[in-house]
Order: sequence, then structure tokens, then C-alpha cells
Amino acid sequence: QVQLVESGGGLVQAGGSLRLSCRASGGIRSITHMGWYRQLPGKERELVATVPASSTPTYADYLKGRFTIFRDTAKDAVYLQMNSLVPEDTAVYYCRAFLSTWTTGYQTYWGQGIQVTVSP
Repeated sequence: QVQLVESGGGLVQAGGSLRLSCRASGGIRSITHMGWYRQLPGKERELVATVPASSTPTYADYLKGRFTIFRDTAKDAVYLQMNSLVPEDTAVYYCRAFLSTWTTGYQTYWGQGIQVTVSP
């Protein structure tokens, strides 16, 4: 079965950095979109960054250039480098992929989410 496994979250002090990793597995044929979303406490889930197929990355404006998304198509993986973290970045971060397998059509899959906490 398709699975998105996330890692790299945790607790960090303001000004520090974290790198989130997400790797998809489960008989994947093609991934047209991979990205990261986050859900702040008491807020709706929102886009952080995404990498569509044959396109440059798209970032949320509020990131102010602090985050960078990387995609490794050979590994079906996507990474989010987060620098200059601030307490407002505290959230649950979710990996998202729009993909097809050899037995199913294109569907959206989500990771279980990983906690990022930035202390002041």
C-alpha cells in the first residue's frame, strides 16, 4: 500500500534549523506533485511549499525565503529545509503527494504529520 513516511521534526530554539524528509513507497508509477503543508494550532491546514511535475517550486508568501523545498524524483522523496525558525512556525507538518500506482489511478496521499515546535 502507498505510504508517505515523514521524519526530521522535533523541538528547536528560535533561529535554528530543521530538515523534514518524506519518502513515498508502495508500487508507485508516477508522482506529479509533492509538497508540504502545515496546520498551526487552532488553524486550518495551509500550503507551505509544493513541487509540481515539470515546474519550479511554489512557496507560501509568509515564508519570506526561509524555507527551501527539494525533491528527489529517483527516491520518490521530498525535503523541506527550514531555516531561521520562529515560534510562529510551530505546527504539525504534513507531506502530500499526488501519485498513481501500477494498480490505481492518481490520488492524493497524506503523511501522518510530524510535529515541529519552535521555542522562543
